[in-house]
Amino acid sequence: MNQDEQETTIEQPTPQGALALPDHHLPQRVYLIPVRHRPFMPGLVQPILLNRELWQSTLERVSQTPHHALGLIYVGDRNPDEVSVEDFPEYGCLVKIHAVNQEDDHLQVVAQGLARFRVSGYTNRKRPFMAEVEYPEPKDELTDALRAYAMAIINTIRELLPLNPLYNEGLKHYLQNFSPRDPSPLTDFAAALTSANGDDLQDILETVPLKPRMEKVLTLVRKEVEVARLQNEISEEVNEKISRHQREFFLKEQLKVIQRELGLEKDDRTADVDEFRARMESLTPPEAVAKRFEEEVRKLGVLESGSPEYAVTRNYLDWLTSVPWGRFSEDNLDLTHARDTLSAHHSGLDDVKDRIVEFLAVGAMRGEVKGSILLLVGPPGVGKTSVGRAIAEALDRRFYRLSLGGMRDEAEIKGHRRTYIGAMPGKLIQALKESGTSNPVIMLDEIDKLGTSFQGDPASALLEVLDPEQNQDFLDHYLDERLDLSHCLFICTANTLDSIPAPLLDRMEMIRLSGYITEEKVEIAKRHLWPRSLERAGVKPGQLTINASALRQVAEGYAREAGVRNLEKQLNKIIRKAAVRLLSGEKKISVTSKNLEEFLGQPYFQREKTQRGIGVVTGLAWTSMGGATLSIEATQVHVQQRGFKQTGQLGDVMKESAEIAYSYVASNLPAYGGDGDWFDHSFVHLHVPEGATPKDGPSAGITMATALISLATGKRLPRKLAMTGELTLTGQVLAVGGIREKITAARRVGIREIILPKACERDYKELPEHLKKGLTVHFAERYQDVHDAIWG
Repeated sequence: MNQDEQETTIEQPTPQGALALPDHHLPQRVYLIPVRHRPFMPGLVQPILLNRELWQSTLERVSQTPHHALGLIYVGDRNPDEVSVEDFPEYGCLVKIHAVNQEDDHLQVVAQGLARFRVSGYTNRKRPFMAEVEYPEPKDELTDALRAYAMAIINTIRELLPLNPLYNEGLKHYLQNFSPRDPSPLTDFAAALTSANGDDLQDILETVPLKPRMEKVLTLVRKEVEVARLQNEISEEVNEKISRHQREFFLKEQLKVIQRELGLEKDDRTADVDEFRARMESLTPPEAVAKRFEEEVRKLGVLESGSPEYAVTRNYLDWLTSVPWGRFSEDNLDLTHARDTLSAHHSGLDDVKDRIVEFLAVGAMRGEVKGSILLLVGPPGVGKTSVGRAIAEALDRRFYRLSLGGMRDEAEIKGHRRTYIGAMPGKLIQALKESGTSNPVIMLDEIDKLGTSFQGDPASALLEVLDPEQNQDFLDHYLDERLDLSHCLFICTANTLDSIPAPLLDRMEMIRLSGYITEEKVEIAKRHLWPRSLERAGVKPGQLTINASALRQVAEGYAREAGVRNLEKQLNKIIRKAAVRLLSGEKKISVTSKNLEEFLGQPYFQREKTQRGIGVVTGLAWTSMGGATLSIEATQVHVQQRGFKQTGQLGDVMKESAEIAYSYVASNLPAYGGDGDWFDHSFVHLHVPEGATPKDGPSAGITMATALISLATGKRLPRKLAMTGELTLTGQVLAVGGIREKITAARRVGIREIILPKACERDYKELPEHLKKGLTVHFAERYQDVHDAIWG
């Protein structure tokens, strides 16, 4: 038989209306073809797709049989073209072939499920597979329970019909011809309708007893109804949203048409213009600004809304109308309120508070605080930024903080010109926009850390901002209109003055925040830091307490710097470790000086011991972190030749101070009880300990001279004392800075006798009384005064 004849034989369809084979005509031997994904169920009529190359010969043999029946057997997700009889389950479905159609390399076969069969043996274990089969029938008698199950399945299928109309016509046809006295076909057909997975359907196929099979099928069909109902609810919800959006869209379009016909429609351009005019009506701009606004609005009216120039003009008008022209907040000039506010934010800093209250008092006399630019100078962590916030709160003004650290582009201050793409106004315009008033408190933080680059010099750009004589006509390059900044209160902060240009520094009133002594730190920790840290950590005050002696030990042993930022970090560390113990079961923890090391470990700073001996003198130094004591040592290395050596990583100015001290002592030694020839045959080494720390400045001059005199005369200092002052070649003692920090450092190490330059007497008298209490201070104009105070 040639290929054409084979295909003709295969494609002879059995009439679609032909009846299924009666039970006594079911074949005992059938060809088997494996199917995947879902088993074929009795009572089901649907097409299946087979590989033409592999299964064409099998279908030819089936077409030659009188019954045209074939066995379909489920192999799960395995490839039907690669399986063997070892992969076949015991049960399958006998189907009658009604039609075969070719589609490229596949065959589409329309099959009608007849009955379940059980394989009793194989007559051919290779393709084409053939097996001997038997047809198990349920032994159940038709009871009322089975009829009830059958009716339950029918009713559930009827519920499914309106929810999933996919099988509507077939279901109606089947149910019309179904007899409740024969529920087995109904059960199999109902199972085939569900979207259950292949393994569940194979389980139904292998369940021959009718009642257990009907129970399983009823569960599957009920689940199918619930899934279909849920899908319908989701679809209805989605359709409702789509319909609502479509309805809104059509109504909006109709509204636009009606407005256009009546001349009431506003396009985007008109809406923008109306918004900008409404903004400007609530402001009182200068005449020049109002004129510029009208010009830009007219320009906007003739531009196409899609053009780039339209976007540029609109952005300009947006910024121009965002500046609070003529809008001011009312100042609170009550000095009592100001003192209370400053005291609530800060403990200590009484001199700073007094200076700020004086500044506000002048504003109260005038009726407005303006014209002054404050510069708060001090080491990190002393509260410069929070002082600025407190001033704003005391005045009831809006507060805006602008960090200048690392700023290198002058356009950040004065804005970009509108010719640039992405141009924006400067930070000051943005500050006014955000604050909403023309007289906010603007804090220029870290003004000593401004940078310079090829993009300009921001420090020079600030000159116009911070000069009270110029900032009433400040010109921003973007707005290109004069802006009055004289009503703003500018507060600048810095750690040091060295990097601030002199012209800029000249425009500011300086207030020094020199740091806190231990007593002030303890008070700040008790009133501010400890309660705030407990609140942030979520720890109740009754669960964790710390006494004053422990706070003092934390301040002296773990956080000795001038500010309190590191002190707060150490308190947070205590709270973290205590939180672990509280969560482990402890009810209450009390931190004292005795158990403090359990939380913080060994102290970072040991109590400083002042060294005493021949050639050893204690000096006082200022650092960016506050004051410190500085031991200066001098020794005679040998007597073979004259010489002088300095070590300790000294800066140029400090080296010069050492040379001056050496020259002064060498030329005036007899006046202080020494041998005039002593230096001629002595090689002297002067050292400042902590050599890894850079040191510079002229304030150690008298300390070095005292160490050299002590070495040359063999006299040690008779008692504990410290000193600071610049020395000249003629023996004059000149003024030095940082007196408060140096006094604080001396008190910390227990020194109560200090020598200061006479020129610093004014600075000393301005110190708080609690710093001067118990001190003996000598003021020296010439070095002879220093010598007399020590050995006189």
